[in-house]
This record gives sequence, C-alpha cells and structure tokens, in this order.
Amino acid sequence: MRIDAHQHYWSLTHRDYGWLADTPALHPIYRDFGPEDLAPLLDQAGIDGTVLVQAAPSEAETWRLLALAGQPRSRVRAVVGWTDLAAPHAPARIRRLAQEPLLKGLRPMLQDIPDPAWILDARLQPAIDTLAALGLCLDLLIKPHQLDAALAFARARPSLRMVIDHAAKPAIAHRAFEPWAAQMARFAAETPVCCKLSGLATEAGAGWDAAVLRPYVDHLLQHFGPERLMWGSDWPVLNLAGDYLQWHAVSDQLLVALSAADRARVRGANAAEFYGIK
Repeated sequence: MRIDAHQHYWSLTHRDYGWLADTPALHPIYRDFGPEDLAPLLDQAGIDGTVLVQAAPSEAETWRLLALAGQPRSRVRAVVGWTDLAAPHAPARIRRLAQEPLLKGLRPMLQDIPDPAWILDARLQPAIDTLAALGLCLDLLIKPHQLDAALAFARARPSLRMVIDHAAKPAIAHRAFEPWAAQMARFAAETPVCCKLSGLATEAGAGWDAAVLRPYVDHLLQHFGPERLMWGSDWPVLNLAGDYLQWHAVSDQLLVALSAADRARVRGANAAEFYGIK
C-alpha cells in the first residue's frame, strides 16, 4: 500500500482557518480544496490512501474531516484531528473523538503558539495520558526553535507514538542546516519518534530541486533511517512552491539509493504501521 502520510482539505466558508488569508503569498491556496481535487493526482502518482490532517484549531473541522473521510469513495485511511489539549475537559473530548474508527491521532498547532515550551505545560498531562491510553498518535507541528522543548517532551513519554511533521521545517530557503541538523540527530538517537518526509519543498521556496533538498533528506535518512520516515505531500500547501507530481518525482530521486523494501517503508508501510492503517 502506498500512502500519502500528510494532506489537507479545507473550505473557506467555515472561517476557522485563521492562518489562511487572501494575501499574495497565500493566493495559490486561498480556495476550497476537496477530494475531487486530489483524486486525479493520487491516481497519477499511484497512491492508494492518505492521512488527512487538521489545518484549523477547531473540533468542528475535525468532524468535517471525519465526514469527508467516511464517504464511500474516499481514499482517506486515517484522520489526525484537533482538540484543545490544555482544556479541563480535554480527556472527555478525546475519548469522544476516539470513538470514530478513522480518528488515529491529534495535532496541536504548536508552530503557531508563541511559547516554544507550551508542549511541556503541566495542564496538558491529562490529555496526553488519555492519548497514550487510547493508543492515539501525536503529530508534532514544530519549527526548529521548538525542537529542544519537543525533545524534552518526547524523552519523558516514550510510550506515546509521535511523529515530527515536515522534518520540523528547516529553513532550506536560507540554506540553514545547523543547529537543525544536530537537533534532529539528537531526536532520532534519544527517542523512538518518527519523522515525516514532507513540507520540504515549501520550506525551500521557488526553484527547488533534488540537489537543494538532498542534504536535508540524506541527513534524515542517516539518523532516522528508512524505518522511521514516512512520505507525505503536505498538499495543497505544497502548491505554494510546486505541485504534487513534481514532489512525488523528486522524492523518487531522493530515495533512489534505498532498497525496494526500504522505499516501500517510506512510501507507505511506515505510515500504515504508525497510524494503524489496514
């Protein structure tokens, strides 16, 4: 099974996407995106299923995504939703969401929270304990300046399955490699956390190619190994700097040195195991 481990759908009519504004920078993605837009791209790339990830800090969006995922022709195999992990009622909200078979994990939008150590807040502990008890996953949407706090969090909770989204968004456009590289190496060495091979094209900006991305991908392969990396498109955010088939083809170039079995892990098997996709 080939899986896109990270994609989004959204509709502007719902107005809970506070980050998505009608600006020149975001113009390529300032519209509705739904299954009918992605389906032909999945067909052309040979993708069997996807992991649909929240893009708004609202439970309302999570329920919309679950409804989309439940449609008969949907290729969504897992949904990563949202709830306020710091709220007193978070454990009950998580238990309710977990009753939905396609809900496989949650994602706080950490990159948008001013405090880089928010994930260490003691108020989150009941919610985190509930996630672990229910076997749900946690997606870590972080940037390099949040890596130290995320590492401390992950080291303290080895039983909670976690994945770093978009390789923590290294500043590829500025050719920044350190301290991101050292921090990611520590993360890989000191925790069982996985990492998504996604979002790199967007961080590289216009004009990216395999040569630009290779140092970052090779570093991730060296430290996380093909057993802990999962390929994702981050579509339609990807459209800010490229397109689905371009990223898919360049990814093949970046993974060409792997064995067929290891490529299959990165392209789908790891995501299937991590999110419990059958």
